Amino acid sequence: MSGSVVLGLNDALVELTGAMAGFTLALQNTRLVALTGLITGVAASFSMAASEYLSARAESGKKDPVKASVYTGFSYVLTVMFLIFPYLVFKNIYFCLGFTIFNALLVIFLFTFYVSVAQDVPFKRRFFEMAAVSLGITALTFGIGLIIKIFLNVEV
Repeated sequence: MSGSVVLGLNDALVELTGAMAGFTLALQNTRLVALTGLITGVAASFSMAASEYLSARAESGKKDPVKASVYTGFSYVLTVMFLIFPYLVFKNIYFCLGFTIFNALLVIFLFTFYVSVAQDVPFKRRFFEMAAVSLGITALTFGIGLIIKIFLNVEV
């Protein structure tokens, strides 16, 4: 079941950190960013849980589909809550984004440390690879948020 936890955790990190960056720039309001991030995160967690269920069913017997989907969805929702937390507590939108990125790096650090110890694999390379993917998606989505905001001429 650790693969299901990894799936939920990693997808939430990459998808939601990027979405939060885009929402931050486009919406400029911590409550709106928290609201849209939470809705996006919960919907994505249901989607990931359903996909994990179907994937486990297709593998016929390798893992319990219900258990796998619950682990995936639960790890996704926990990660979502951890990433959205700053927007619920603080008012400065860019501080919240920085805190969310810090939280994402903390989760990546802890997860990578666990995997490197459990599987006896090098920590440093895996950490930087996962951090680069997550932060790269975050930067890309932040830029997309800026472009969309300018293109649609939306001020919130």
